[in-house]
Amino acid sequence: MTGTAPAFDATGTFDAHRPGLLRVAYRMLGSMADAEDVLQEAYIRWAETDRAAVSIPAAFLRRVVTRLCLDHLKSARVRRETYTGPWLPEPVVEEEPVEDVTLPLLLALERLSPLERAAFLLHDVFGESFEDIAAAIGRDTAACRQLASRARANVRSERPRFAVDRAHGMAIADAFFQASRGEGLANLGALLAEDVRFHSDGGGKRPAVARVLEGADEVVRAHLALERLRRAPSALVRYGFVNGLPGFVTREPDGILQTTALLVEDGLIRAIYVTRNPDKLRHLEDSLH
Repeated sequence: MTGTAPAFDATGTFDAHRPGLLRVAYRMLGSMADAEDVLQEAYIRWAETDRAAVSIPAAFLRRVVTRLCLDHLKSARVRRETYTGPWLPEPVVEEEPVEDVTLPLLLALERLSPLERAAFLLHDVFGESFEDIAAAIGRDTAACRQLASRARANVRSERPRFAVDRAHGMAIADAFFQASRGEGLANLGALLAEDVRFHSDGGGKRPAVARVLEGADEVVRAHLALERLRRAPSALVRYGFVNGLPGFVTREPDGILQTTALLVEDGLIRAIYVTRNPDKLRHLEDSLH
């Protein structure tokens, strides 16, 4: 007589898949805090599931997380439409570059519908089959192919074009840190591409540039103005890769952390992304203690 298959252990199985599920949720939502909330809800649903009936926990859990993310995005999009100033995803700082979804691609994903975002990430980034994606988002396989194709066309220009060498990336980050402060400002222009763009996210909670600056001259002038207003020097906390881009974490004169990420192409900085919103930096603060 064939017995019933044993149920997967709730906590042990979930913890084993947690890092991958967190990557999915963060890339879907652009917020580590929201991604953690989704995983908490996913665990509750997993614990309440008849796990003896689940043959592949990874597929089941990814399906749950995807659906929870889609539900969340309905309200998140409304919040971002009323956001003060440029919006950036919460920064994730790592020692090594992670090149599947860099910061420019995360921003490009914001232009997609939630279903397009899910289809693109699950297929192009995480390698899910369209059959599994169809089960996750409640659409047929053909529709999922179309969703991913439309998404791919929209974000093609923001896909990573080459690997970031760690040593070179950190050297650029160090040069920018030194050149963007104090006497080093005279050298800042030499690091920037002519069409460089500067994004600063304060979320209305800390001073930040209210629009995206464009062009090396404008970016240099903005840094000169900021330096005149600076009460005290910022303190370097660490270098690292911020959402896959070389950058650094600083503690500013007001005592709050700030992250700076640099998009580097052909040896020049093409975009600068500064996150100042304290709500988006809380998880980094916690990691330092």
